[in-house]
Amino acid sequence: MPDINRSLKMQDRGKSSIPGMTQLLSKRPDMFSLGVWPGYYSKAKGALVWDLDGNEYLDMSISAIGASVLGYCDPDVDGAVIEAIRGGVVSSLNCPEEVELAELLCDVHPWAQMARFTRSGGEAMAVAVRIARAHTGRDKVAFCGYHGWHDWYLAANVGTENALGEHLISGLDPRGVPKGLSGTALPFRFNRVEELKVIVDSHRDDLAAVILEPIRNDEPQREFVEAVRDLASHAGAVLVVDEISSGFRLNSGGAHLLYGYEPDMAVFSKAMGNGYPIGAVIGRAEVMESAQRTFISSTCWTERTGFAAALATIRKHRALNAAEHLCRMGRMVQEGWKELLNKHSIDAHVSGIYPMSHVDFQGPLSRHMKAFYVQEMLERGILASNLFYAMLAHQDQHVDRYLKAADEVLRLMRQLMESNRLEDSLLGQPSQVGFKRLN
Repeated sequence: MPDINRSLKMQDRGKSSIPGMTQLLSKRPDMFSLGVWPGYYSKAKGALVWDLDGNEYLDMSISAIGASVLGYCDPDVDGAVIEAIRGGVVSSLNCPEEVELAELLCDVHPWAQMARFTRSGGEAMAVAVRIARAHTGRDKVAFCGYHGWHDWYLAANVGTENALGEHLISGLDPRGVPKGLSGTALPFRFNRVEELKVIVDSHRDDLAAVILEPIRNDEPQREFVEAVRDLASHAGAVLVVDEISSGFRLNSGGAHLLYGYEPDMAVFSKAMGNGYPIGAVIGRAEVMESAQRTFISSTCWTERTGFAAALATIRKHRALNAAEHLCRMGRMVQEGWKELLNKHSIDAHVSGIYPMSHVDFQGPLSRHMKAFYVQEMLERGILASNLFYAMLAHQDQHVDRYLKAADEVLRLMRQLMESNRLEDSLLGQPSQVGFKRLN
């Protein structure tokens, strides 16, 4: 195994000074294999990452949790940001890039006329919900999918057994969310029109918004796409499409354009800035103007680098048709997974849109199987998990190298399972069960 002594020492420091060790649950080392996963990086370029000990890895895992859609340290995006920095990232005046980005997003999405910006996806979703509530004068929200950590969303689990975990997403604790928000967030499942209809029939006069991800693991059914628009209109609610994960994967913009959704607002972050902090809420003018009837404002939302990064990212994404490449890389990985899982008789399920692919090991040793996979791929110089998020920087030779290593690891995994030695072969701790998408 690579020597990760410096990385492990940094993890100890992180545990003692940062609650939860890291800022993002999905980047915590115990989500992979504690004691084995390096956890921290010194530099990153293209599809390569170097840890604190100088070990080089090919990153075939989470690609900054999907934030780096072009690749790490992209010269065009970084060049635009460096130019922005040289001109000063803040002043008592506003940067013109925010107007340019609003215009560009509305050009990509002709149904929208206005935009507001944040620095992250979670707060962008909170802004969208606030605007919807201000526009309608109502409190309740119907939703499906994962939409972040804010109170409006976790309120679904307040005063219930576990409304989210029952059929949407497990592992989200609402502790700290005001109990008075109980009953304001009402979940329904993807492609289950009848569940949304029950919510609309029961809460029509109180419903501010219908919120959903346009796609996650399953393709949206045509009747579902049409029904969410009709039911939102029938209730007088704002239809919000959350593109934080799906945006700029299947096309140069929102996936809702491909599937025929007709939203009133759409929310973006992650890939839009290739890793730089930027979030956006775009929408129809009559809805977006309601932002003026409530208080939505933050100093850091005016900082320049996020806008510069997003402009450069979107322009390059469109010019190179990055989405086609992302889909091709993901298809190669998914097809490779399926072939190798069948070859080695490993029980696992492959899912997800091609640019955001998942392979979930099954059975009582699923956590140990994942940890072993992580461990052995690291031994072969590859950052790998049960996820593969594609970047423009990924190339055919990267996928070939990855699948050749996966072939070796899965063969070894099968041998150890047959001899009941898999658990004893782990150098670190089995991966923890974090929140898990169920839809």
